[in-house]
Amino acid sequence: MFVLAQLKTEIIIDSLRGFRLCLTKPKFNFYHLKEKIMKQWSKSELKIYILLLCAKADKVEDKEELTLIKSKTSAETFDKIYKEFCRHDEDESLEKIQDAIAYLDYSNQELATLKMEIQQVFATDSKVVMKERNLGWILDNILY
Repeated sequence: MFVLAQLKTEIIIDSLRGFRLCLTKPKFNFYHLKEKIMKQWSKSELKIYILLLCAKADKVEDKEELTLIKSKTSAETFDKIYKEFCRHDEDESLEKIQDAIAYLDYSNQELATLKMEIQQVFATDSKVVMKERNLGWILDNILY
């Protein structure tokens, strides 16, 4: 899950009971978070990021899978998203996807199209291994 705020510890001196620790949350600007995510990815960029995660589900990014993904966007956009994708592990990627989906307001038709494209990436290497199937279920839960 996306970490919205970190807790900090304060020591409070209580004259009757001595010292005690108190955990407090700093104020967080949710509008700023939404703006950051919105500036970070468009729907098409998020789609490329999701498809890259699907291509790497079986720990191997096949040339055919990458070619399919590249055909869905410009070379510049692909390179930008691929560089960002390479910096994240699977858990971080899923968190970023979940947060972005929550803010980008997809229609049911857009989600159905995205699901179809996910299945195309999985089917590119002519086999759907258990890891790809599991990732598909996880993405279904995030998308719907």
